[in-house]
Amino acid sequence: MHNIQRTAQKGKKRRSHVFQSIAPIYGLFYSYQTKYYTKVLEKVKNEINLSAYTNIIDIGCGTGALCAVLNQKGLRVTGVDLVQKMLDIAGKKQGNTEVEFIQANVLKKIPFEDKSFDLSISSYVAHGLNAEERRAMYEEMSRVTKYWVIIHDYNEKKRPLTSILESLEGGDYFNFMKKARLEMKEYFLYPREIDCGSWAVWYIGRPKA
Repeated sequence: MHNIQRTAQKGKKRRSHVFQSIAPIYGLFYSYQTKYYTKVLEKVKNEINLSAYTNIIDIGCGTGALCAVLNQKGLRVTGVDLVQKMLDIAGKKQGNTEVEFIQANVLKKIPFEDKSFDLSISSYVAHGLNAEERRAMYEEMSRVTKYWVIIHDYNEKKRPLTSILESLEGGDYFNFMKKARLEMKEYFLYPREIDCGSWAVWYIGRPKA
């Protein structure tokens, strides 16, 4: 058991180090990402009316591209990430002047009261976590969310390049793709999927907590 825990801890540290190192590279793709998320929100607008809500928290916000797009839609946005370098870049990006960025670990507890946000979203984070970590994230997102929890991530279609990159990252990409639907049912009421394009989907559900 101790060996398993040490191995898991090493994996977490390695992933954190990777994201610290690649934060500047993520920043270079900010413009592309904002265009991508703009298209996604346009695609899902008939499924969920974001304008009906006041605020949203973006878990694992990275360099803030999704935060900027959500802010443009009139939402009050809070971005949370474990990696300070990501947040430093996010705060300097155009479109994020009204976004609040906070360094915190969703796998433990983020510094917000229960039901502080109308919505919560996490984009391309879940697949990089192991099953235990995903459960921790789902529980914490449910705790701080009033209405809808949104997990933006890969659908079941596999791309060779993505598979290679995710293997190098050391996450749980393949197991996530197999188990996503079942996991969502454990933590969210009325879980459903909204197609976001060729390779992505919104898993969306009401928080149970």
